[in-house]
Amino acid sequence: MPDTVPTLSFAEVEAVDFPTRIGAAFERYGFVIVTDHGIPQPLIERFLALYRSFFALPEADKRRYHLAGGGGARGYTPFGIETAKGATHHDLKEFWHVGRELPDGHPYRRYMPPNVWVESLPGFRELTLEMFEAFDRMGRRLLAPIARSLSLPADYFEDKVQLGNSVLRVIHYPPMPAQPTESVRAGAHEDINVITLLLGAEEPGLQVLTRQGQWLDVNPAPGSLVVNVGDMLQRLTNGVLRSTTHRVVNPPTHRASHARFSMPYFLHFNPDFPIRTLPGCVGGGRPDRFPEPITADEYLQQRLREIKLL
Repeated sequence: MPDTVPTLSFAEVEAVDFPTRIGAAFERYGFVIVTDHGIPQPLIERFLALYRSFFALPEADKRRYHLAGGGGARGYTPFGIETAKGATHHDLKEFWHVGRELPDGHPYRRYMPPNVWVESLPGFRELTLEMFEAFDRMGRRLLAPIARSLSLPADYFEDKVQLGNSVLRVIHYPPMPAQPTESVRAGAHEDINVITLLLGAEEPGLQVLTRQGQWLDVNPAPGSLVVNVGDMLQRLTNGVLRSTTHRVVNPPTHRASHARFSMPYFLHFNPDFPIRTLPGCVGGGRPDRFPEPITADEYLQQRLREIKLL
């Protein structure tokens, strides 16, 4: 049988063995495909149509929403800026970031800048926040079986992520340039955060690096979520759950004229949460690889500098 990233139905989340199955997928691959996730397909389609309209705007209009010096945390990041850690060529993508809305005076406002909105596109703010909330709810629901897979209470993560510095990214990979390029749509990298929830991976290109050093295609059914472990969760679990290297390769010639859109939601810990190795993930021949705790925000800033967003 060919090696494949497992697919789980979230309709079975209450099954006794669901935590074991999701934990096993994350230990082996760092990835799982989730069907029946409950994010409404009409919402996904309306959201994608909105951002197709935005990315079709003239370059000068889009750049009005680029915040220089902001590390790409909010608004528009132009084509050719983000570069995978250790890579020498930039990724072939442009993207938009939206984060959590906080009231004036909230202590976390120093970690989370205000969102940027495109007034010329009707419903931009409302629809974007609706999608952000749908992703956030689903991410928190997924953390319950992940906690149980680690022999923790199902609500272990709830008070550690409910005000996390989470980010919804909408990525546009334009059609490939006519001239050959050494860049790829997204260079090999690991995610910084706790878990990532990805919609829009049906267009071929996403690959995961296996323990054997082979690149494995991830080909979810339309509408499925691809969920992967980020570096923060890997650090918390002392490597029990894997943050796996992945990439988006350039399309074959017959798909080169097709744009690719994807929507990853990067779920983060609360900014002041200390990432400290879980006691249950140490011992039995597994020494603590991360003996010094670090706050989620300190870790985030460190990693953003590495990928040249800061």
